[in-house]
This record gives sequence, C-alpha cells and structure tokens, in this order.
Amino acid sequence: MKVVPLRLQPGADLRRVMEAWIAEQEEQAGCVLSAVGSMSVAQLRLAGATEATAIRGDLEILSLSGTLSPDGVHLHIAISGSSGAVIGGHLCVGSLVRTTAELVIGLLPEWQFSRKLDLATGYAELQIKAQPER
Repeated sequence: MKVVPLRLQPGADLRRVMEAWIAEQEEQAGCVLSAVGSMSVAQLRLAGATEATAIRGDLEILSLSGTLSPDGVHLHIAISGSSGAVIGGHLCVGSLVRTTAELVIGLLPEWQFSRKLDLATGYAELQIKAQPER
C-alpha cells in the first residue's frame, strides 16, 4: 500500500476533490484511512433517501470512510454540529470544507476498483479485480 496525505483548503468540495484526485493517480484503487477537519456545508444522502439533505453550520468531520476508483468514489461521513449531535450518511457533491480537511489515503497498486450498475441495487457498485504484476 502507498499512503498519501492530503490537505484541502477552505471552500473545497470534499467529494469533487477526491474524485478528481483519484482520477489523476496511476493506481486504480484507493481507500480513506483517516480524515479530520471541518465543514460549512455537508450534503448527505441519509439512509433510505433518494435526495441529499443539506446540513449547514460549523461542522466537525468525525469520520470519513470509503473506496476510491477512477470512475467513482463511495464515501460515508459522520459529522457533528455545535451541540455535539452526530449525523452521518453518504457524502454528496456540494460538501464544503470550512477551515481544513486533513486526509490520509491508501492507494492499492495490486488492485483495480471500478463501478458498474448493479440491477439488483440500482446503484453503481464496486467491482474488484486483481492487477497483473508490473
């Protein structure tokens, strides 16, 4: 595994930055190892929902996990607001960094991740393939 730290600046769209970043990498598979920071807007698709819900305010990133592939990312996030209440869900486009987002990403050169529509779920689901030795 190759480990890469990233720091996102205020106003960055967390999901879009991660999609663009993995598309530029030689490796075809990655995962989020660690993430902390803050957000001003979190666009979350909550469990069972079809549309994103916007959560606004001074938000702390408590956890971010997911898989990264050049043709898509699948990210789940847990955040808390000023009361300390925690909410989480599927991270959607439009989720903006407030002060910073400090990420540690694992790149997996021995694997290839891609996404393909799964008719049973209706979503582009993860496809996993071993990479030939280089």
